[in-house]
Amino acid sequence: MDRRLHGRGPLFDTDPPGLASRLVGLRPYQLRSGPYEHAVDVPFVVFTGGRGLGKSALLGEVRAAYQGHTPIALVDGEEPQFAVAPPERPVAAWSPVAQALTTIAEQLAEPVKGARRIGFPRLASGLLAVAAGGWSDRDMPRMRQEAERILLLNDSRSFLDGFAGRWATKVVAKLVSTMSHTGPVVEGIIEATLESFSEGVSPTHRRLRRAVGWYRDYPNAGGNPKLGLILLSGHFRADGDSRAHAERHLVRALLADLDEAYASVMQRSHRLGRPVVLLDNVHAPAGRAVMEYVLRDRADGIRDQVVFFAALRGRTLPGGGTFPALPNAARRSLTEVTRATGWEPGTSPSSRALLVSLPPLTPDDTLHLMGAACRGLTMPPQLPHATHRLTGGSPLGITLLAASARQNLPRGAGSLGALLTGDVAVHEDHTGRPAYRELLDRLVPGGRLDELTVLAAAHDRASALALAEARLPDDFGAAGVLGLEERLAEEGWPTTAGQFVGDPFLRALLLLRLHHLGTDHAEWQATHRALIDHYGERDGADAARYRLHHELALGTADFAVAHLRDTFPDADVGDWLSALLFIASAPYFHAHDPEGRDVTERDHRTAIALGRTDAAHPVPEGVDAVLHLRVRRLLHAVWQLTDPLVLPDPQVAERLRFELEQLSNLRPGGTALLWRASRDWPAHATAGRPLHVPQDDQDGSR
Repeated sequence: MDRRLHGRGPLFDTDPPGLASRLVGLRPYQLRSGPYEHAVDVPFVVFTGGRGLGKSALLGEVRAAYQGHTPIALVDGEEPQFAVAPPERPVAAWSPVAQALTTIAEQLAEPVKGARRIGFPRLASGLLAVAAGGWSDRDMPRMRQEAERILLLNDSRSFLDGFAGRWATKVVAKLVSTMSHTGPVVEGIIEATLESFSEGVSPTHRRLRRAVGWYRDYPNAGGNPKLGLILLSGHFRADGDSRAHAERHLVRALLADLDEAYASVMQRSHRLGRPVVLLDNVHAPAGRAVMEYVLRDRADGIRDQVVFFAALRGRTLPGGGTFPALPNAARRSLTEVTRATGWEPGTSPSSRALLVSLPPLTPDDTLHLMGAACRGLTMPPQLPHATHRLTGGSPLGITLLAASARQNLPRGAGSLGALLTGDVAVHEDHTGRPAYRELLDRLVPGGRLDELTVLAAAHDRASALALAEARLPDDFGAAGVLGLEERLAEEGWPTTAGQFVGDPFLRALLLLRLHHLGTDHAEWQATHRALIDHYGERDGADAARYRLHHELALGTADFAVAHLRDTFPDADVGDWLSALLFIASAPYFHAHDPEGRDVTERDHRTAIALGRTDAAHPVPEGVDAVLHLRVRRLLHAVWQLTDPLVLPDPQVAERLRFELEQLSNLRPGGTALLWRASRDWPAHATAGRPLHVPQDDQDGSR
């Protein structure tokens, strides 16, 4: 199988069968059935993860794997059609759930190999009763359009034979005839619908009559289907809990129609596998409500055989509510469900869900993606590992950087910074724009990008508040800072000590945007100066390293060199190495032209790290010149090798090894740590791995 997704084998594998095969009972991309892992109760699978981890791509691949083989539907809860009612549609007769159910049924009705179309008479009857609550004799064109769309869900025949369209037109004409008077039309529409369904003796009409009879069990209907539909329509118009009650029955109607399509022996012999419903962005109102209703019904013993795969950003549902975090759901990583889920349902609704966290891609996945995108091009050998280090394995980041490499390597781009600032066209019919802007539009939608760009330079809430006061509008303030902090958490971005924006990839993109806000880089400079002032008012080693970090970001290395030189003889070696790593993690950017392109290919850090500027560098009076120059070379070596936007220089890595070795001779008590760093850091840097302070060989405390 030529899979388009990397690192998602536990879902799509066929031998041994992956999660999709075991739940759907059908091998992906194949008309070959297999055994079910959960033959009676099916878990509601929710893929979790932050933005950029490929949840939408995963659901899209599931649809591609099963489309045409088993009924399948995909809806995105954040699509505009589920956000607000159409301008001409009364809100009392529309909801995101009703819109989603219509869309889902239309997709599930599409024919598959070896089986006829699925009709949805129960759902169509309920949706028609709901829609009728917003009709009047002044809305004939809209009423005809809405009624025909709903009625076409009824028939299991192919639309190509023309019967379904003619039948729907005939029923619509009968419905219109009931609207020759003013006043409520719901009861008349429902009565005309029931009459139309009762006409004829064909199997289709018998099925329609049986489906309408399903509403005789609606609460307080007293066995009367007509009254059940009238009550359903009234509850929907009442909004609040009453609407939720009606929506839950509409979801149940959809599942009951699917159950009937698979009920008979004849149908089962023609249908392979289970039907599949894919809910992207399930935290949005439409998907969230559908998920809640399905979980509640399953917990109440109302079984169905539909496989639900959903995508949830992060692990929480924003705003709390009935299922703020699906507290009783089983939690697994994708690799943990490779052979079996180990899932058993409990008594609570949320226990019927199975949360599966998506991992980032591996370095090998990145290598394969970059290689496939750049086939036929000369690619720097370190580019795939550097790409993985920058993105942290983000599928979105790797895919878009691979596209940028394919388009910009032939134009001379030689670093990740150049690939991010280079134009990339993600669609053939669109013009290109800088890759970092394309990424940020997808990773930080919904506004407040300008504010988050500035706050990306902060390290905690206190420094973010200081930045907001110094650089952001007065109406943003503390509430804005707390709001962005909460939003980052809700959307699944990790938290990291010492950084307001915890994800290194997102932070790198935001800082790159900060640098490009103006051709004079004034906002960049002002932001870092504000943080220098903030930490300058505080005492202690932590405040000093933060201040020096931002001095270095402005290109001033002398203060950092002096601090590291003067503290080396007496500081704890582990703390000193930690300070070196943090200070040297300062962002670095070349000079840029007015268009934002690099104007120099030289990185001055390399020349300093290799000692080429030692002779021209004035050493302060009264200090150990050898130590001073060694610390200066070491700082610039670490700064270059840990920069996520450049490719690590092997010569600089070798010089880093040498400088750390020499320093180990000056600190007998810290020789082991410095020696271990001299071995680990160059190897990790050239392999695209982050640098860490080694463990203490004597007591294992680090």
